Amino acid sequence: MSPIKSKSFISDNFLLDSELAQILYHQYAKKMPVIDYHNHLSAKQIAENKPISNITDAWLNGDHYKWRAMRANGIDETYITGTSTQKEKFLKWAETVPFTLRNPLFHWTHLELKRYFDIDAILQPENANDIYSMANSVLVQKTPADLLKDMNVEILCTTDDPTDSLEYHQEIRKQNIFTKVYPAFRPDAVLLIKHNSFLNYLKKMEACVGFQIENIDDLLHALQKRVDFFDQQGCCLSDYGLQQIYAEDSNESIAEKILKKRLDGAEITTEEAQLYASYMLYKLSKMYHKKGWVQQFHLGALRNNNNRLERLLGADAGCDSIGDFSHAASMSKFFNRLEAEQSLSKTIVYNLNPSQNEVFATMMGNYSEKGIPGKMQWGSAWWFLDQKTGMEKQLEVLSNVGLLSRFVGMLTDSRSFLSFPRHEYFRRILCNVLADDIKKGLVPDDVSYVGKMIQDICYNNAKDYFDFKKI
Repeated sequence: MSPIKSKSFISDNFLLDSELAQILYHQYAKKMPVIDYHNHLSAKQIAENKPISNITDAWLNGDHYKWRAMRANGIDETYITGTSTQKEKFLKWAETVPFTLRNPLFHWTHLELKRYFDIDAILQPENANDIYSMANSVLVQKTPADLLKDMNVEILCTTDDPTDSLEYHQEIRKQNIFTKVYPAFRPDAVLLIKHNSFLNYLKKMEACVGFQIENIDDLLHALQKRVDFFDQQGCCLSDYGLQQIYAEDSNESIAEKILKKRLDGAEITTEEAQLYASYMLYKLSKMYHKKGWVQQFHLGALRNNNNRLERLLGADAGCDSIGDFSHAASMSKFFNRLEAEQSLSKTIVYNLNPSQNEVFATMMGNYSEKGIPGKMQWGSAWWFLDQKTGMEKQLEVLSNVGLLSRFVGMLTDSRSFLSFPRHEYFRRILCNVLADDIKKGLVPDDVSYVGKMIQDICYNNAKDYFDFKKI
């Protein structure tokens, strides 16, 4: 493939197709702080606050988006997750980048090079050595806290197992850095009773809470203790990554029998696993409601499709895809039960299959509460959908069947400290969509009114929606 000779296309007006879009972005959206309420950043790295120093560590390690692209380009696994050097891995990524044209990775790569390193060139083999050196010379001077502040990240929420000590969150608070960092409660492992690691996980939970878990009451007591602890540490969100919401007809007696069977070492059926998980999910949601937490559900991924790769690398290796599961009935049953008991928390649900956009968006409109605008949120375009077309479709569907003006906006869902320009990416797309509506006469030609709505979506709505405690 011949070299790309043009300079970077990331201009001041990137993705802004009109003067009106440019006004909306530069005068209204750009200056708003970032609230990143769901990501997978390491609290330990933030607490230790040491420069990452190498762009491969900051950019490629753990990023299954890039791994998938490199594999699709025929790169040997040695240069992706294997034993090759940091520089060799970076050079292979640079070899892949020109082939990502029209993939969102092409946009993100060059937006990040521009924002963090002021590099305008298009990454490719011909300039990879220079860009590697330039980026590393910047990173060696920047701590994770610096990188977050540079992107005006006011608040971020990590994703944390219930057994986490949260010691690094406590250390972060002592440092009084610009970005406020909060934990989020992710109890997936408690639900996955058929998983090989379930019994070992219960032992980990026992060590954490200081007593044995011999029945369902013990397990719920342990979880309540951890919810209480997380709440004391400023947590106000929970999260799940599930194929579907579990909503089978279950109760304590049924869950008790299934848990005892598993504790005794017996195999349990898929039906039993769903009955157990349904009861546990219901009880956890009741705990969250009492605390005033927001619950998040990431639904619809078909994970670990490549068994050979999973055996070699484990989960989250980049062999997941969009699933074609049915969601409407289980969501309705689950939310309706909690609503009937006046125990339905603020909820954000993310879907992965774009063919079900309207299914998810309309479901969120079924449950509301006086004094809580936008209580039920259809979340931002997620994972395979957090690209230009996916975001535009999400904005369009939400506008058609809900209240876009109450939307709590974008998040990164990322493991990289260099991913925060994705908020800028979303904001530019949002401004372009609304400017186009103004031009077509679909909304009033009132820049200040539309600009305020944009600022709400970018920042104000999330600030009002989440109960971020002063800790």
